[in-house]
Amino acid sequence: MANVFISHRSSDTAEAERLAQAVQAVGHKVWFDAWELNIGDSIVGRMNEGLEGAAYLVLCYSSSGVDSPWMSREWLSTLARQLSGPGVKVLPVVLTGGRPPAILADIKYADLVKDWTLGVAELLRAIK
Repeated sequence: MANVFISHRSSDTAEAERLAQAVQAVGHKVWFDAWELNIGDSIVGRMNEGLEGAAYLVLCYSSSGVDSPWMSREWLSTLARQLSGPGVKVLPVVLTGGRPPAILADIKYADLVKDWTLGVAELLRAIK
């Protein structure tokens, strides 16, 4: 099973956690901030651990955008790793709305707003 990092805006935590549970339910190891960060942890250190071990980064498009400082750091660093060779892949999903950043506009995404069940099934098919 794969290691999956869920990148989302804090305003979308409930929807992102629902998605994380669906991915975890089929046996994948999921890094989800609300599950992984504890009082006293280094946020940056724990996020780095999660990103280093991830084979996939699920980038949750939000009606609030994807350009928050934390999200931007997560997906931009993953994209740089992907382009330099390591086997990590960005898997975009429309979680609550929004559009992809220009650099990701050519990447197919799963639309969970239009059809949650179909979108999750497509995402799970992409995670090997």
